[in-house]
Amino acid sequence: MRQPLRWPWLNFDVDDVSAPAIAVGVDVTETKAEVPMHWHRKGQLVFALGGGVTCRVPSGLWMVPPHCGVWVPSRMEHSNIATANARIFFVYVEPGAAQMPDRCCTLSISPLLRELIIELADCAPDDARGEFLGKVLLAELPLMPVQQLHLPISAEPRLRLIAEALAEDPADRSTLAEWANRVALSESSLARLVMKETGLSFGRWRQQLHLIVALRELAAGASVQQVSGDLGYESVTAFITMFKKALGKPPGKYLSDIAQQGGSAFAA
Repeated sequence: MRQPLRWPWLNFDVDDVSAPAIAVGVDVTETKAEVPMHWHRKGQLVFALGGGVTCRVPSGLWMVPPHCGVWVPSRMEHSNIATANARIFFVYVEPGAAQMPDRCCTLSISPLLRELIIELADCAPDDARGEFLGKVLLAELPLMPVQQLHLPISAEPRLRLIAEALAEDPADRSTLAEWANRVALSESSLARLVMKETGLSFGRWRQQLHLIVALRELAAGASVQQVSGDLGYESVTAFITMFKKALGKPPGKYLSDIAQQGGSAFAA
């Protein structure tokens, strides 16, 4: 099924479909699109064949680079923001139909699973071929490795304020002391709060945000030079060094390898 990127779908409710697995394909227009916060009784896989998608859930931001997917468990509130010209597939899974994590996570998508998703999106929910493809998909989906491509976000209001400000302006290079002053905390108190709520130091937390933004923009077609400047790095070399240290490969090779290998080389 093909749909515009908006919620709710105009002609059907995915939770009213009894099939164990259904897939919906979406082609985003030339401008980015956003689906507001909502939830389903079914679990959902958000899969990007082209372009990028960022999923927001109460506990974090999850980046969906090309040929990867984000698993959103049943009844978890979430929103999706897609880059311009993205090609996306949503796979909806009945609770209990597959042994999937009870938390949000980024999954590598194998070439086989990718083709199953694409083919299933062209089938009606009650189609015999769709039923067969759905069974194979549900057998493959739990085998997909998990990647660590998310930004933990706390419900703590001061951290959420900082996260939203950095997401709006990722080039902001304010120091920990400057952020602490803005949220009326001491520098040491803010450092402890970030570590307690996210498990990361402030510097590592901000770097993770930069990785998410960088992957989203690179997937949308931005150059390494452009992304480096947008994130406030003094040089392209400094940005590439950060990216390679965090993800093991420079940006161009990381994305090209994902495209060529269906994401399977990057399990964490």
